[in-house]
Amino acid sequence: MPQINQSRRRILLGGAAVGAVVMAGLWWRSQAPDHDRPRLTVAEAYQQAQSGDITLIDIRTPIEWTAVGVPVGSHQIDMRRQDFAEAVALVTGGDRSAPIALICARGVRSARMTLALSKAGFSNIIDVPEGMLGSRDGPGWLASNLPVARWQQ
Repeated sequence: MPQINQSRRRILLGGAAVGAVVMAGLWWRSQAPDHDRPRLTVAEAYQQAQSGDITLIDIRTPIEWTAVGVPVGSHQIDMRRQDFAEAVALVTGGDRSAPIALICARGVRSARMTLALSKAGFSNIIDVPEGMLGSRDGPGWLASNLPVARWQQ
């Protein structure tokens, strides 16, 4: 009889482990950015920033801005700022419905921050998933030979 109880215990523990993995996966997926949100290529972002159709915000860090430069026509707001959403609102004159495009190095942080800004009440957030350095979505700002400026503190 102890053999049956051991087998039953293993099955129950295995089932619990599988259930935990499934639940963790569902939770992780719920935290992922919504890829149905608007997206722009780097060329589109540059063109629309130049024409004033969007506000382009580079959310990378000052170290990255110094090392690589910043997209011409962009505003720089470090996404790690405690007042990030408020700083974005200042750039748009408080208009939380203004079209805002976010760019980072490879599109990972910008995707996450589009969700964060949406939760903060911004309704027109656009991701630039290629980023400065390129990603699976495209070659990126630098490889596309789009203009870059030195970051001015």
